[in-house]
Amino acid sequence: MAPILRRESFSLAVALLICSLAASPAAADAPTAYEMLEKYGFPKGILPEGATSYVLREDKTFEVHLGGRGDCDFAVEGGYLLNYKRKISGRLDEAAGALTELKGVSVKVLFVWFGIGEVVKGQNSLSFYVGPLSASFPLSNFEDCPRCRCGFNCSPEAAEEAAAASFADS
Repeated sequence: MAPILRRESFSLAVALLICSLAASPAAADAPTAYEMLEKYGFPKGILPEGATSYVLREDKTFEVHLGGRGDCDFAVEGGYLLNYKRKISGRLDEAAGALTELKGVSVKVLFVWFGIGEVVKGQNSLSFYVGPLSASFPLSNFEDCPRCRCGFNCSPEAAEEAAAASFADS
């Protein structure tokens, strides 16, 4: 009977260790995806609200995960429609001030969707590259995070509808 008690004690110790690591202050103090963007000089508003987790690897490749079950779509100035997949990936190029090899972000121009492959930060602007073409926008356009389904200009009614839809999706 003694070996059974030891196994139970060992199992209890392992469970307590896992719980204590999960609740450790280091995990609670980890920066958010938005804080990491700002740490590397990018405005938080290039990501929509709802980023639930991210991974930034030593080779500077990254993944960002958005909550909910569906894609995040919203319109922006100029008549463009943006689409963010639930998983966004790419590479951080600190020297160039760029996010490259992007996957999971696209823009609809007229009737066609194009993947945004790169975002480059200039002194006062962000340039978004779709193949060899680019469009630049003032950094001030990205101070706030857009909301899925209603973007940057959410009326209280639209914000409630977007929140209800996001809640229903999760």
